[in-house]
Amino acid sequence: MEEKLKQHPINIVKVVLFGPESTGKTTLSKHLARYYNTVWTPEFAREYLQNKWNNERKTCEANDLLPIAIGQMKLENKLAKKADKVLICDTDLLETKVYSQEFYGGFVDERLDEAAKINQYDLYLLTYIDTPWEADDLRDRPEQRLEMFNAFEKALKDHNCHYILLKGNKEIRLKKATEAIDEIIHNKENLHSFSDLMNE
Repeated sequence: MEEKLKQHPINIVKVVLFGPESTGKTTLSKHLARYYNTVWTPEFAREYLQNKWNNERKTCEANDLLPIAIGQMKLENKLAKKADKVLICDTDLLETKVYSQEFYGGFVDERLDEAAKINQYDLYLLTYIDTPWEADDLRDRPEQRLEMFNAFEKALKDHNCHYILLKGNKEIRLKKATEAIDEIIHNKENLHSFSDLMNE
């Protein structure tokens, strides 16, 4: 496996915001990080592609996806060290893989494909398309939001990922997300307590 695409092992809960463009992922990432007093990992592709657009007036191309994936994992591994119990990720490599498949005729770099299968997260928060579309320099295909949503959900099922679907306003989404995350934290703490007890 490509070393730069590997997760560094660390004992925290990792949560991924997952879904199509303009479905509230970044907003919820910030709210969750504030709620848990922890850090969140931004989407590296935003900065990378905004710079490309500003400098070259070009949008994402297939050969951008591996550098984006490497940049994302570098950012995640760096911020995971600063996280308190929970790391909130605005995206992950599986999301990059879905975009690669959908935008480039099924093409996925084999290194990205392998990393997307191996890297592990405790929970995916799949964001539905019931939020208003907000256009910017990088977003496109507003008319294909449902198609993209279905592709994202299929990827989660195909990879046997643990996920919940988030619909509704910000408050409803935050409540459902925190309930699911709290349960994972609670279960992990109980598991560690049991393990410590058995080792005494």
